[in-house]
Amino acid sequence: MDSVLHVQGRIGPRTLLLTTAALPLTGWAVHAIALHKQLAASRRDPLTGLLRRDAYTARARRLLARHGDDTAVVIVDQDHFKAVNDTIGHPAGDAVLAATAARLTAWAGPRAAAGRLGGDEFAVVLEAPAARLEQRLAQLVRMLHTPVILDGGRTVDVAASVGAATPAVVGSRDLTALQRAADAALYDGKHTGRAAIAAAVHTTVPSINGRRAGRPGTALWGRAA
Repeated sequence: MDSVLHVQGRIGPRTLLLTTAALPLTGWAVHAIALHKQLAASRRDPLTGLLRRDAYTARARRLLARHGDDTAVVIVDQDHFKAVNDTIGHPAGDAVLAATAARLTAWAGPRAAAGRLGGDEFAVVLEAPAARLEQRLAQLVRMLHTPVILDGGRTVDVAASVGAATPAVVGSRDLTALQRAADAALYDGKHTGRAAIAAAVHTTVPSINGRRAGRPGTALWGRAA
């Protein structure tokens, strides 16, 4: 009995010392988790949960460098979005943007880079072999044309224009060049109900600050709603 008590006596203070020493570590661990959550939140758009522009750009460039010609850059632009805000209200517009982001995320998968570039414009970089790209884009268009159900049960008809570009066509893995070509293809295919894949002609479209210059007779920054 004495030996048992003696052993317990030796273990007790040591256990107490370890427990006491662990307390500051636990505090730092909690602090580190909180910082990690804050950092993750700062990288994501609060409305849609998609990556903000800087975080999206960094991840997109890594994907392009790693997977090369088996990648595609996709630009998505909501159609008639201003009309939703003007006729139904901004909460409905926010719901449409959130639904679009959720559909993009589900379509692209966890390994893709999906970001909100601003307003009602989104971008995705993902692995997409050329043989399957057209089929995958058609699937995305169907998803983006599915009506959105608001909290009150009201249904909103939605649509989006989609443009895509690949390194093989553009001749570069440069994200800016690929987005420019995808944006030019989107512009040409807007309101057609089909995704537009960039061709060689879309690689020479002039732009300013990454935005396409308008066709002759159109506004320099113009894009149909």
